[in-house]
Amino acid sequence: MLPLRDQKSIYQTPKCYFTYGTMVHVDPKQPPSKGKPWTALASRDFIHQVDLILPQEIFSIFQQKVLNSHMPPQYKRVTMTLGQVLEKDFFQEYLKIGDIIMLSEGRPGQDNVFTIKDGKLTMYLDRETYERAGMVGTTHGVKGDRGLRPRWIVEYDLRAPASFPGKKGFDRLIYATKNALSFPVTWLFCNLGKTPEPDPLLAHFPTAYTSTPGITHDFPVLIPALKPESNSVIKDDRDEAERFATETYEWLSLVRLGSPRVLVGDKVDPYISQYTLPEGPQDQEPSPGSVCKITWRGLLTADWARSLFMELLVALPSKSWFSLSINSFAMSKGLAADSTDLTIMRPPNTPGEYLQWEIKGHE
Repeated sequence: MLPLRDQKSIYQTPKCYFTYGTMVHVDPKQPPSKGKPWTALASRDFIHQVDLILPQEIFSIFQQKVLNSHMPPQYKRVTMTLGQVLEKDFFQEYLKIGDIIMLSEGRPGQDNVFTIKDGKLTMYLDRETYERAGMVGTTHGVKGDRGLRPRWIVEYDLRAPASFPGKKGFDRLIYATKNALSFPVTWLFCNLGKTPEPDPLLAHFPTAYTSTPGITHDFPVLIPALKPESNSVIKDDRDEAERFATETYEWLSLVRLGSPRVLVGDKVDPYISQYTLPEGPQDQEPSPGSVCKITWRGLLTADWARSLFMELLVALPSKSWFSLSINSFAMSKGLAADSTDLTIMRPPNTPGEYLQWEIKGHE
């Protein structure tokens, strides 16, 4: 794993970690769970956007074998107080028994924000709310970051045996929802399990959304060499490995943005942009081609993203390349090792190999 930035400062910017490796054989009946890139996919929290880039000539295969064979992911938007989330029916059916993720509105560095995942409630609170709530938490943020107000993180395991009325810790949480956290909150809600009957969520009049993919066809671009000259270059030549990783990631990012800088025939005044396309081994020039971009937006889950990646590996021709980028909601600004962006690419003509870029906060 190669960190592409190494700054020793309390004001560190996020780092990009680059990995070049091989994957185990993918069996759809037994999805891999260990090793990269599978652990990186499983660690995604509250995914906001997924971008898939692939050559236009294999889009029909993707459409037939992947896109048309599955329903697009769905999620809901609902307004509830935290106390209503902890009420008997919703609490028992969705938090104790079910499997859901919930994300409240707000900016973690400025507002009071709540998340629920795997039965764990996490609250990002400002100082005034934290003191009024009377709960025990930990400070949130980086020492020396004077631009932000003090924040606290409070966590409760709602599936723990002690998370019931009458237990001291749980009663303290209920007290906080009535006295300090009684305001209504807009949540994004995604159910990973079965919907109970009757559904306690319906009492709060949720609005359902479907993450219908947006598709951009026939994007005419200049495609650089999307794989290193050899494995030894990555292992033995750090400067060349960093150059390749940085330039390839930059090109993929510009394609995701639909930038004209990567278009065939682009001519821009160097005063406006000094970007140049990456050169391949032995000064190989980029070749013209068409790519397709598919984008999903909403509240998406790590299980869905991992399933999509696995289906791409199985369905698409083994010698074709593709890139899958996963962007998460920024949930913990200033928190060490917070990862909000992950890009995994299968290089051309190298089945079983992968390139991975993971953006992490300062450590």
